[in-house]
Amino acid sequence: MKFTSILISLFFISTCFSQNPLNFGSNILTADPSAHVWKDGKIYIYASHDEECQLDFWMKDWHVFSSSDLINWTDHGACLSVGDLSWADNFAWAPDAAYKNGKYYFCFPAGTGFKDRENPKNSTKWMGIGIAVSDSPTGPFKDAIGKPLWTEPYANDPCLFIDDDNKGYIYFNGGGDYLVAEMADDLLSVNGDLYKMDMGGYEPKREGPWVFKRNGMYYYTMPENNQILTYYTSNTPKGPWKYQGKIMDEENASNNHHSIVEFNGQWVLFYHRWLDTDSECNKKQRHICAEYLYFNNDGTIKPIERTEAGLSFKKI
Repeated sequence: MKFTSILISLFFISTCFSQNPLNFGSNILTADPSAHVWKDGKIYIYASHDEECQLDFWMKDWHVFSSSDLINWTDHGACLSVGDLSWADNFAWAPDAAYKNGKYYFCFPAGTGFKDRENPKNSTKWMGIGIAVSDSPTGPFKDAIGKPLWTEPYANDPCLFIDDDNKGYIYFNGGGDYLVAEMADDLLSVNGDLYKMDMGGYEPKREGPWVFKRNGMYYYTMPENNQILTYYTSNTPKGPWKYQGKIMDEENASNNHHSIVEFNGQWVLFYHRWLDTDSECNKKQRHICAEYLYFNNDGTIKPIERTEAGLSFKKI
């Protein structure tokens, strides 16, 4: 009886704590997590997929993972690949997703060319943002328009936000500007011009914006200087925005991408870390991690520390 009790205790210990990085059931290298909770109550992560020792972020597909408890994850495989596109063949970078009109929409950056980091004038790299659609949250997704939403400006790292009135907005990294555009009702095109938002006079370099809404307040979050997670707030989805400060500090001068979502009444921050990995190239590689996120009474976000334990989940 005592031995059985010990086994039960060990079972609950092992299943009540989710270690960082998240365990997706394999050694897959993932980054840029876009997390969403859909109508089935599960949480889904749409992620970019680093290849082992890849050349300069040459990435070829995106994966979807799902969970009912933040502990046990299912890898549903690649939901889309650059091989499925006619207009791009590389740079399967940070994606996002949305649900509207009974369909799941996958918003993704991809591109062509080559970035010469030593002699930038020789670079031919270009990136745009596409939209793919599926009847299932895990795909497979099909490129819906066969081209990027626009070709100028160069763009990546989209955030596809659906407001309470069912209106869609796309936020993205475009030539250094803080840009947003309203989406058409079918989410397959941009409705009107790209709009440069008023950020209250503070516009540091950044990538990977993420927008969410809580208690009527809009939050624009981002990796400031591509590293430190910071945020702004506004009363409207297009600003003007007020800078609020830091959510999570940088780590080893490495880039960071993230998403913030509410799951079963608790807010969660998903992000990636650069960690030592057994690999032929003997370098740090990216892995998705997560921490609980908390708000102050005035709606501001409490700073978060990275932990090895990650998310703890108490079974009832």
